[in-house]
Amino acid sequence: RQVAMYLSKVMTPRSLPEIGRRFGGRDHTTVLHAVRKIEDLSGNDNTLAQELELLRRLINDQA
Repeated sequence: RQVAMYLSKVMTPRSLPEIGRRFGGRDHTTVLHAVRKIEDLSGNDNTLAQELELLRRLINDQA
């Protein structure tokens, strides 16, 4: 779920509160925590960073 929230934030113009609502009424701070956590993890984990980039490309190709 955190990766999905992260991708929602970086790939859409949606606000944190709106993303939270779309994830079952989560608070905007939950979304912010998810975004920061994935940013931190991907900064230290090359494999995760590559997987995130692959997901972004796959999603963009479907759009």
